[in-house]
Amino acid sequence: MEKKYIELKDLEVYQLARQLSGLAWDVFGTLNYKMKKIVGDQFVRAVNSVGANIAEGYGRFHFKDKARFYYIARASMNEAIIHWSELLL
Repeated sequence: MEKKYIELKDLEVYQLARQLSGLAWDVFGTLNYKMKKIVGDQFVRAVNSVGANIAEGYGRFHFKDKARFYYIARASMNEAIIHWSELLL
């Protein structure tokens, strides 16, 4: 029996994370050098971590291992949106 599964690139949450990453880079590009170094670098790293952790969790076999990376992705999103983006405003 052949197992059917959704590929990573077809997961809506992963697609949204990639779109968010693109938006973060757009914001980063508008910052002056000082803001890029103080806030922008951390903001982009946190946003990029969302999609990266979804991808890593997707590649894990065991449920608990997968869930761990999805929790990290959620935490990275909170870091980026709640903390860093507010400092950019």
